[in-house]
Amino acid sequence: MEPSGGCLSGPSNHNLNPAGDWGHWEVSDKVRLCRFLCYGSEGDVYTAAEDSHLDMAQAGALLSMLQDGRGIETVNEIRRFAQDGRSVRLDPSIFALALCSQHSEVTTKRAAFKAVKDVCRDPAHLFSFIQYKKELKQDMKCGIWGRALRKAVSDWYNGQDALSLAAVVTRCKQRGGWSHQDILRLSHTKPADEAIALISKYVAKGWKEVQVSYGDKNNTEEVVKVLSYLEVVEKVKHSCDETEVINLIEEHKLEREQLLTDHLKSKLVWRVLLKEMAIQSVLPILGKMTAKKVLEPGGAETQALCARIQTEAALKNEEMHPFSIRLASEHYKRGQGYQGKTKWAADSHILKALDVAFYMSFLNVDPVGKSFVVAVDVSTSLSSVVPGTSISTAVAAAVITMVFARTEIDTHVLAYSEGSLVPCSVSADMTLAQTTDELVKIPGGSTDCTLPITWAIENGKAVDVFIILTNNPMWTFAASPVVTLRKHRQKSGCNSKLVMCGLTSVGHTIADTEDRGLLSICGFDLGAFSVIRNLAQDLL
Repeated sequence: MEPSGGCLSGPSNHNLNPAGDWGHWEVSDKVRLCRFLCYGSEGDVYTAAEDSHLDMAQAGALLSMLQDGRGIETVNEIRRFAQDGRSVRLDPSIFALALCSQHSEVTTKRAAFKAVKDVCRDPAHLFSFIQYKKELKQDMKCGIWGRALRKAVSDWYNGQDALSLAAVVTRCKQRGGWSHQDILRLSHTKPADEAIALISKYVAKGWKEVQVSYGDKNNTEEVVKVLSYLEVVEKVKHSCDETEVINLIEEHKLEREQLLTDHLKSKLVWRVLLKEMAIQSVLPILGKMTAKKVLEPGGAETQALCARIQTEAALKNEEMHPFSIRLASEHYKRGQGYQGKTKWAADSHILKALDVAFYMSFLNVDPVGKSFVVAVDVSTSLSSVVPGTSISTAVAAAVITMVFARTEIDTHVLAYSEGSLVPCSVSADMTLAQTTDELVKIPGGSTDCTLPITWAIENGKAVDVFIILTNNPMWTFAASPVVTLRKHRQKSGCNSKLVMCGLTSVGHTIADTEDRGLLSICGFDLGAFSVIRNLAQDLL
């Protein structure tokens, strides 16, 4: 396979370091900011499934850019990461936006408040933004509820479609100590129209006040729709009739957040909820639904769900990723929850549907358009489990390999061990089992994680990104991976990058990595694909 276009054209001058050589790629404040926006740390380590609390100590590059007068650039980057789905988690972007909104420079502050509606797309995000501003208040020595925040909050509510707003305020009522009632009161929001005014009154005063105010009025068509919807939500809240609750859910597409805890004790209620629930929301609770006999072997609900899981349009609409589906499948196959309390007998029809969906979902992965080497370290047993999941490192490595081999035209797959490296033939028509067998066909030994880079140098392969998959707790190298990578850059003319994925690691990383092209991933989750994608596109 020919190298991708980026390497064929040779290095461009903007990638050269100050010394004029092609070896070292420095980490700038902009890069550190982008890392923070992507996964909440300015460092070169992404830890899967980690969700730590954010504070100013973690945002040094962001503060440095603000001090250098680059506030507008910073806000634009925050908006870009949030809107383009480049962030593993949105919290770092919300925190960064809150910090920018506290900045003393007026144009930065204005830009930050203007971006609130783009970054904070649902109530939980808006609540987080206000909470971060509250936490930053003491450090920044400034107030919260000034005119700019009041306007931003007002614009957020007034910018919503009324019926959609009625749905979100009844689904997500409060989060992190904040509620709609709190922020509507503190922002002194003036509703833009009568329908928004109705919802504001409902939040502030309750349903009875709304009935008094709007019951006998000659209401607009939009107000009538909102009134009818809120009436349904209130009726469900006060209903103990299982049949009535089910009918209301079906007719008005109500969601589980709008129901009472007692309603969710009913198998019949769950069955009707599952019909409309997003696939990505169903997958984590498949075991629970099977254990509670909501989903029974051969049952109509089970058949309907299996059919939906295998529908290409449904998978495409939710942008379901093969790694997410395989994680859910392996957990469901396991037959018990992580705490061991809930147990179930996995339904063979559901497992088959998940398998079909897994292969179908590769169509949802957009190619990056770069050249990749995916190298799997087989020096130790690949039977261990990726932390926080039910998936073995062998299966995880195979799925990761398949994602790149099936979606990127220029991908080389290697299996390596002590002094031995074998190119693997992983084609688009191979099953997961066949891919796994292909990866473990050479014997184990000690490991040298620089072998794949050395192989590329010796074989004249121009590679944009090397992805090393290993569960070896101590990474060993015949030579420094940094030095080896720079040799490849100099020979190939590629600004090559290296991603070290410690599939069972909880923190072991490459030392001396003040090079923008090197990142470590500890564990592995869906977010790791975003990190690799961003790095490949020079966004980190």
